[in-house]
Amino acid sequence: MSYKHLETERFWHDWMMDAVPRAEARKRWINRLIPNNPRCKLCFAPFGGLGGKLLRVVLDSRPSSLNPTLCNRCENFGREHPGGAEVDLALLFADIRGSTRLAERLGTTEFSRLINRFYQAATDVLIAKDALIEKLIGDEVTGVFYPGMGPDYVRRAVDTAHELLEATGHTDSNGPWAPLGVGVHAGKAFIGMVGSLAGKVEFTVLGDTANTAARLASTAKQGEIVISEAAWEIAGLQLDGIPVERLELKGRQELIGVRVLRVGDLAVVP
Repeated sequence: MSYKHLETERFWHDWMMDAVPRAEARKRWINRLIPNNPRCKLCFAPFGGLGGKLLRVVLDSRPSSLNPTLCNRCENFGREHPGGAEVDLALLFADIRGSTRLAERLGTTEFSRLINRFYQAATDVLIAKDALIEKLIGDEVTGVFYPGMGPDYVRRAVDTAHELLEATGHTDSNGPWAPLGVGVHAGKAFIGMVGSLAGKVEFTVLGDTANTAARLASTAKQGEIVISEAAWEIAGLQLDGIPVERLELKGRQELIGVRVLRVGDLAVVP
């Protein structure tokens, strides 16, 4: 393993654990003093207000074209230093249920408008919760929650799932405008920048934890949040009235314990 690889691995580990070197911590502290939100989730450079305009002029700092929760300077660092680290994470996957039938019914143009609306609503909710957005692709969004956010990072993932259902109309009397199923799981996963020798690099999360979270989301029915037992326990959620279910997930030999929250259960979890 090269020194460069070890340096990149430490960079990602320290960022996710909020244990950055003193020089980086000072830069983040300075960036926090500059208004306004929203900000890059890694370096805290502001995107909005006068502060965002100032950094665009002085440092050409702006939201990444690939990921709205990162700035272009952090994206460029990732391009120059591809790699990452294995850390504890909580992952949220949400996708639109029955999207094939929905696209057929709405037609291409109307369906594309619905997807754009979904992306915007999901981005607003995830950014407000300080999550990293791993991807917006097809009919799916992935949010990343990490220990550097605080000891409640897993609980934040569950709360964000609740807010996503609310933002897409699942508590409305007329029903949701985007029917979602959500999965939440927690465990160790690789996070960082990966790419090819040709220079295409992207921010991603890899490993069994990510695969499991995605498969939990695929089992969720409209208006459901399927939470792994591991995530539920770490989040410290109240267990009364929400039974454990055992699911068989594709690619896994053992059944996985989950708790399923539905729209009517949102008030149950304190």
